[in-house]
Amino acid sequence: MVGVTDDVPVIDAPVTDEPDTRRLDELLDDLYHGQERISQADIYRRAVAAELPAALLTRIAALPQGEYAVDEAADLLGGAVT
Repeated sequence: MVGVTDDVPVIDAPVTDEPDTRRLDELLDDLYHGQERISQADIYRRAVAAELPAALLTRIAALPQGEYAVDEAADLLGGAVT
């Protein structure tokens, strides 16, 4: 939807509560390259370093402590890594 405010077009972006998970998928692909399981703490540290959006960092921080296989992490975090 496009509106006009003071002769300047304004484009209304769709509002979603789901963050874009492409960056998460890329992070998981990179993290798990050659690794079977990775700890929640390591996933979180790498996500912070990669400057993932706050919504994704919150999801990662909410994971119980422990190690995760890539498919487990993707399922729990809403990613699409297979």
